[in-house]
Amino acid sequence: MDYLQVVLLAFIQGITEFLPISSSAHLILPSQLFGFEDQGLAFDVAVHLGSLLAVMAYFRKDILVLAQAWLLDVFKKIKSSESAFAWQIIGGTIPAVIVGLILSILHVEMRSLLVIASSTIIFGVVLGVADKISAKANRQKTTYKDAWIIGFAQCLALIPGTSRSGITMTAGLMLGLDKHTAARFSFLLSIPLILAASALKSLELIQSSVSVDWLMLVTGIVLSSITAYGCIKLFLKWINQIGFMPFVIYRLALGSVLLAIYFDLF
Repeated sequence: MDYLQVVLLAFIQGITEFLPISSSAHLILPSQLFGFEDQGLAFDVAVHLGSLLAVMAYFRKDILVLAQAWLLDVFKKIKSSESAFAWQIIGGTIPAVIVGLILSILHVEMRSLLVIASSTIIFGVVLGVADKISAKANRQKTTYKDAWIIGFAQCLALIPGTSRSGITMTAGLMLGLDKHTAARFSFLLSIPLILAASALKSLELIQSSVSVDWLMLVTGIVLSSITAYGCIKLFLKWINQIGFMPFVIYRLALGSVLLAIYFDLF
């Protein structure tokens, strides 16, 4: 990798990890347009770590409150709305972890351009439907039922092009959560999943014989972290005003471009 590729991919990862537009769909474009080679396992670990640091930094106060409430519930049986919310996040994480491990063990691979293009369009349409359904939604509190349904929806994000944040926000909107609440739950739900994925990738990296360019990795971590933090902040600030339709239109356009590339129409 050269530093142009590092900068470009770090920015793409930082922006697309938390917006409902699919990071896998975007990471395929540079290789198609500029002939970039696969960025490799080490860089994957770096940019995911950057995304994790960003979301944890943004929600640091929430994480501290939820962690304290959860520990009080576990060790002192002191229950609260915060401990219930922490359990909801844990419960919502379990389905995707189980399905992800099964697919990993079975070595199921779905990362093809046609799959990514198709799922970008299909789940973009579904997000648009959810946006229309939720026009008057104002519920700001999640339940255990919400957490489980959103957690199972998150499993669909294992299909490249779906977008983890996109499908979890879609599920939240369809359950009647308002846009900000659906987005906030999606972001908090991402923390244990990105943490688990980063840990698994780190273990693979340690067990491999890949040489590591530490300066390049640090650059990837810093750039993806800064970009992701800014993306989360602006998204939560504006989502109630702009809604999800701009992302739906963007997904349809992106999916169409990817299909055109697949069928060699350019």
